[in-house]
Amino acid sequence: MVKWSKLFNAGGQDRRHIVQDEISALLPTSCRERVPPPPIEPKDVTIVALRLKHQIEQVIPCELEEEQITKAHSGIITNTVLATAKQAGAPEHNACVVFCLLQVKNWFQKQALAELWDADLHDVRAVAAEVMAKRLIEAEEDNKYLFEEILLKRYSTLVDGEPSAPANAIEKAVDLHALTVIGSSGYQKCISYLWRGWVVQDDQDPNRFVNYQNKTNTSYWAHLDPDRMRVPKYQNWVQIAMSIVFLGLYTGAINTINPTGDLDVVEGLLYIFTLGFICDEANKFWKVGRFYLSFWNMFNSTLYSLLTISFVLRMVALGHQLGDEKRGYFNKMSYDFLAFTAPMFWLRLMLYLDTFRFFGAMLVVLKVMMRESLIFFALLLVVMVGFFQAFIGLDIAEDQLANDTAFVIQAMLNAVMQSPEFDGFDNFSPPFGIILYYLFTFVVMVILLNILIALYNSAYEDITENAIDEYMALFSQKTMQFVRAPDENVFIAPFNLIEMFCLILPFEWWMDAKRYDKLNDYVMAVIYSPLLLITALFEQQEAWVVRENRRRGEDDEDTTHEWEQVLAECDFEADGWDKKVQATRPNVEVDTAVLEVRQLRKEVGELKSLLQGLAEKIPEKSWGGDTLGESGLSKVDAGNLGMGESSESGGRDK
Repeated sequence: MVKWSKLFNAGGQDRRHIVQDEISALLPTSCRERVPPPPIEPKDVTIVALRLKHQIEQVIPCELEEEQITKAHSGIITNTVLATAKQAGAPEHNACVVFCLLQVKNWFQKQALAELWDADLHDVRAVAAEVMAKRLIEAEEDNKYLFEEILLKRYSTLVDGEPSAPANAIEKAVDLHALTVIGSSGYQKCISYLWRGWVVQDDQDPNRFVNYQNKTNTSYWAHLDPDRMRVPKYQNWVQIAMSIVFLGLYTGAINTINPTGDLDVVEGLLYIFTLGFICDEANKFWKVGRFYLSFWNMFNSTLYSLLTISFVLRMVALGHQLGDEKRGYFNKMSYDFLAFTAPMFWLRLMLYLDTFRFFGAMLVVLKVMMRESLIFFALLLVVMVGFFQAFIGLDIAEDQLANDTAFVIQAMLNAVMQSPEFDGFDNFSPPFGIILYYLFTFVVMVILLNILIALYNSAYEDITENAIDEYMALFSQKTMQFVRAPDENVFIAPFNLIEMFCLILPFEWWMDAKRYDKLNDYVMAVIYSPLLLITALFEQQEAWVVRENRRRGEDDEDTTHEWEQVLAECDFEADGWDKKVQATRPNVEVDTAVLEVRQLRKEVGELKSLLQGLAEKIPEKSWGGDTLGESGLSKVDAGNLGMGESSESGGRDK
C-alpha cells in the first residue's frame, strides 16, 4: 500500500520494504513475498462435494424433524460424522470441505425443487449440510488456517464440464442466505476483520486477501494511507455523509423553485450527485453480477430514474423560449417529478442504518414483506383483469367507453384500498354490474387482503424469531457488497465522476501504470484528507489495543469487560471451587432418561459381578442334596440364580 508520506517524499521506500507486522500475517501478505499454494482443481473440489453429498444421504436416509438436526448435541450430526466429513478431501483438500458443504446445500435445495415428492427429505439434508459446515468452522481453532484456507480462499466446481465462477465460503454463505453458517463465531470474526480493514484485498490480485500490515503500528503517519478508503467501514462512513449532503441538496432544490426554469447551483449539484450514484450502481452491477441486486438496489434505481426524468424534462423546458407556455408546462412537470421523490429520499437514509441491530432487523422484515407482496399482487392482477373485462363487456354497447374505463379503473383501485364506491355500477346492465362489483369487493377485501395480512404476519414471525441471525446476515451482505466489487482506487459516489472524467478518460489510456497509480493517490489524498486525518487517529488507538491484547495472549479484537478485571487474581482450582462445580454440574449433552438408563445398566452390571463372585466361592460338592449345605439355598433358588451345575455358563451369560 502507498503511504501518505510517499505523496510528499519522492525518495520514499518501496512498499515492499514496509515494516512487517509484529506477528505472522493472518493471510498471505503479497504474491511477491509469499507464493500462494496452487489452487485446487475444480474437478477435485467437485469430487469432495460429491463425497459429502453421498455421506449426508446415508446419514439421513429418510425424513427427519429439522430439530433433530439443528439442536445442540444432535444424535444425528455426531462427532464421528463430522470427523468423516472433515476427511472427505483428505489429505490435501480438507480446506475446501466447508465450501463443498455449502455447495451440497445448494444442490439439495435445487433437488428439492426438482423432486417435489421428496422435497422435505432434501430440505432436511440441506439443513444438515449447513449445520455440519457451521460445526466444522467453530471446531477450527487455528484462525490463520480458518481465514486463509477455509473461509477466504476461492474454489470452483464443474458445471457442464466448465469451472464455475470462483467463490469462497464467505460469499457462498451470503448468496445462499445460510443463517446457520453466518451465525457461527468463526464466520462472524472473519466478517469483523473484513469490516475493520484488518483483512484487505491484495493490490495485485483482488481475489486474494492479505493481512493489514500496520495493524499494530502505533505511528500516526503510518495510517495516513489513501488506500485505507477500501475498508468497508470507512466507505460506509463516506456513503452516509454523501447521502446526508444529497438529501440537503434535494431539500434546497425543492424549496427554492425557479419559475423561469433555469438551473441554479443547488439543482446542478443535485443532478451531478445523481449521475455519480447511477454510475456507481452500474459499475458494481457490472463487476458483481446478479448477486448485487437486492431490494435497496431496486429502490435506489427507482429514485434515480425519477430524478433522471425530472432532469430531462428540465432540459426540454430550457429548449423553449422564456415565457413560452410549453416551457412553463415542462418546468412544472419537472418539479412535480422532483417533489414526488421526497418520501424516497428520506427512506433512503434507512439504507445506511442497517449497521445498527434494531434498524437492521426491521429492514429485513420490510424487505421480506415486500417480497411476499409479489404473491398478493400477482393474484390481484389476475382478479382485476378478469373483472375489468367483465365490466367493459357489460358496457360495450354504449359510446362512452373511454369515460367508463376510467370510472371502472378508479372504482376497482378504491376497492383495493378498502374504500369501495358502489354508486354508478347500477348503469352497467342492471343487475349484473352491481352484482359483479359486490363480488369483486368481496374477493379483494375479504380474501386477497387477508391473504396479504397472513403473508405479512408469517414474514414478521419468521424474521423476528431469527432477528439476531438475520441482522448478522444483513451485515455480512453489506460487508461483501464493498468487498465483492474491488477497485484499487476507491472513488465513492459522487467522487467517481472525478475518476471517470478527470483520470480515466484523459490519463489512463496513455500513462504508465506506476505514474497513473501515483496520480490516483494524489487525488484520493486530497479528496479524503479530512476523513483520513480522523481514521488515522482511530487506527492508531486500535493499534495500541491490539498490542496490549497480544501481550496478554488474547485475540486482537478482545475487549476487557468489568468482570474480567479481577479474574486474573482468581484461582478456582487452587481454592477447590472448580472441583465443587464439576461435581454438581448437570450433564446437558445427554437426555436425562438416557442418563438414568445408563446408571441402571451400571448397577445391574455390578449386581451381576457380585452374583458371579458368589457362585465361584460355593463348593461344587454342596450341590448334592436338596439343600445347599449350610447356606440353606435350595436347588430351585440356586437355579434361579444361574448357579446350577448343568447351566452354570448359561446362567452367567444370561
